[in-house]
Amino acid sequence: MRILLLCHAFNSLTQRLFVELRERGYEVSVEFDINDAVTREALALFRPQVVVASFLKRRLPEDVWRAVPCLVVHPGPLGDRGPSALDWAILEGEPHWGVTVLQAEAELDGGAVWETANFPMRPAAKGSLYRHEVTETAVALVLESLARLAAGDRPVPLSSLLPAGGHSRWRPAMRQADRAIDWHHDDTATVLRKLRSGDGSPGVLDPVAGRPVALFDGHAAVGLVGRPGAFIARSGEAVCRATVDGAVWIGRMREPAADGNHGLKLPAVGVVERLLGGAALAALPEAGGGYSDLGYEEQGPVGYLHFPFHNGALNTDRCRRLLDRLRMALSRGIRVLVLTGGPDFWSNGIDLNPIEAAASPADESWAAINAIDDVAAALITACDTLIIAALAGNAGAGGLFLALAADLVWARIGVVLNPHYKGMGNLYGSEYWTYLLPRRCGAERARLVTEARLPMGSPEARRLGLIDEAFGSGLADFRGGVALRAAALAHDPALPALLQEKRRRRAGDEATKPLAAYRAEELAQMRLNFYGFDPSYHVARYNFVFKVPKSRTPLHLARHRQRTVPGVGHE
Repeated sequence: MRILLLCHAFNSLTQRLFVELRERGYEVSVEFDINDAVTREALALFRPQVVVASFLKRRLPEDVWRAVPCLVVHPGPLGDRGPSALDWAILEGEPHWGVTVLQAEAELDGGAVWETANFPMRPAAKGSLYRHEVTETAVALVLESLARLAAGDRPVPLSSLLPAGGHSRWRPAMRQADRAIDWHHDDTATVLRKLRSGDGSPGVLDPVAGRPVALFDGHAAVGLVGRPGAFIARSGEAVCRATVDGAVWIGRMREPAADGNHGLKLPAVGVVERLLGGAALAALPEAGGGYSDLGYEEQGPVGYLHFPFHNGALNTDRCRRLLDRLRMALSRGIRVLVLTGGPDFWSNGIDLNPIEAAASPADESWAAINAIDDVAAALITACDTLIIAALAGNAGAGGLFLALAADLVWARIGVVLNPHYKGMGNLYGSEYWTYLLPRRCGAERARLVTEARLPMGSPEARRLGLIDEAFGSGLADFRGGVALRAAALAHDPALPALLQEKRRRRAGDEATKPLAAYRAEELAQMRLNFYGFDPSYHVARYNFVFKVPKSRTPLHLARHRQRTVPGVGHE
C-alpha cells in the first residue's frame, strides 16, 4: 500500500508514523501541507492509495478527500472537534483524553470514524502527553485503520457512535486570554495547568516589567511562598514566581521579536533579570529546594545520571554542568553508570536558541560544540566503569552520537532516532561521531545512515548496530527493565573482565588513531560550517529557531518528487 503522510511539519508523531509504517513494509512518502496546489500535485505524482493526515492546521481540499481515502488523526476522544483539543483537555483538567482517526469529509473533525481510543491523563506538559500517550495511541489506531481499509471495511458515521441524542462538541482554537494567568487569584495547580496547556507552542503570554513574554517549562516549587506574582528566586536557568498558595518554577521564556514575529526561547533567568533592569534574584541552591535539570542517584553499585534538559537541548553551560556531574559520578566507585537523559528526550544535541541570541553565533556555536565534545571524551575514556545510555525518549543529531559514547545503548520501544546532522544546513557534526558510528555500524553503514537524513525506530537502529537492546512498552516498563538489567550487570562476576576488555580496546584504538585526531578533523569541518563562506548552517539555524514556514518538502522525505538522472541517481 502506498501511503502519503500529509503534515504541516515533520513533527514527532509524523516521524513515528513514518518509521512504523516503513518498518511494516508500506511504501511511504511525505508532503508538507503548504497549499492546495502542492497537495494536489503530490497526489498526482505519488498516486497514494491512502493519505494519512497526521498533523494539519487547515482543512483538506474537497477534491483531495473525494479522490482518495484520507485518514485524519485528531488528538481528541470521540465527538471532540477543533484545533486545540489537547490544550483544552489540560486546561480543564480532563481525567481521560483520547485519539480518533476520522475519514476526511466536509465537516472539519466530523467525518466517519475508523478507530478511537482513550487514555488516562498525566499531570504533564502538552508536549510530553503528545509524544507519549497521544503518539502511542495514534500509531496503534492508524495501523488498525489501515488494516481495516485494506480488508475492505468502511468507517462508521460519527453520529451512530455518539450516545443517543448526543452531539459532537466543537471548541475553537484556544486564545491567550483563555489561559492567561491571574497571579493574584490562581492557585499553583491552576497556574501549572495553564502553563502546561501552552507548553511547546505557543506558550502562555504574561507581562514581565510591562513586556509580553511567553512562558514555558513550568514546575511546582515545593515549599516556596511569596507575594503573588512576584519573582522570588532563581535556581540554575529557572526563575520562581509566587502564586496565591505557593510558587512555580519557570524554565524558559520567549520575548516577541523586534518585528513582532516569533522570538527566541531562552533560559528564563536571563530574560527576567534583563527586563527587571539587571536586578539579581536571590539564588536558591538545588540542595535548598531549588530547581534542577540535573540529578544523580545511586541504587547499590549502580549510579543514575538524569539530565532532563528542556527539549533535550544542550548549551555550553549545560554541557559544562553535565560534565561536572559526570566526573563526580565516576569518582564514586560505582560499577555501572546509567545515563538516563529525560523522559521525553534523551538529547537532541546543541541548543540553537542561545546561539542565535549570541553576539557572535559562530563563536557560541564553537564554544557549545567543544563543550559537548568534552562530555563525549569523558565518556569514551571512562574505562573503569560500565556506562549505559538508556534512551527513554527520542534522540537526534549530536545528542544521539553522544549516546554512542557509552558502552551499551538501550532504547525504549517506540523512540525515534535521527542519526544525522545534514538537515541543519549541511552541518558536519562532531561528538567523535567519525570514531563512534563506524565502530558500531561499519564504515559503509555509517555513511548510509548519515547521508539518508531519515528518522529510524528502534528495530532498524538495532539491526544497524546503533543500539544494543530495545524493550519496554512505556516509560515505567522501560525504567523497570533498565534497573533490572543494570543491577544484573553490576553484580555479574564477568564485569571485571568486561572492563579489562574495554581498557584494552580503548588503548588499541588510541594507538591506531588518537581521539584528539578525530576531534581535530571534525572540528576543522565544523569551523568551516561556523566561520566559512557557506552560510547554510546559519540560514538553517535561523529558519529553525524562528519557525520560518517551509516553502517545500525536502526531497529525502518527498520520495514522489525525486527524479532519477541517468548515471547520477536521485536529485
